[in-house]
Amino acid sequence: MTDSSGTDSSGTDSSGTELSRFLRVLGHDSKLQALVRACITADEVAVIAQQCGFAVTGDQLLLSSGRHEHGVMITRVDHPGEYPGRYY
Repeated sequence: MTDSSGTDSSGTDSSGTELSRFLRVLGHDSKLQALVRACITADEVAVIAQQCGFAVTGDQLLLSSGRHEHGVMITRVDHPGEYPGRYY
């Protein structure tokens, strides 16, 4: 169930506006871009987003692979041993 702010009862942003806001900041902050590029997993990127005040999860990032917004492209990297098709 979502409230008027677009968040569901668990506190996560179901509409993706938090992710969009994070991508906007990321697109303009070269130091933040360097931190994100150094990450290996989507969960690591989500922790950085959360430290910046955005309610973003690793699952949201994985499911948004291919999304291009504010000059930022989300790309899922396939790692050996993963279950094919899990997030796409």
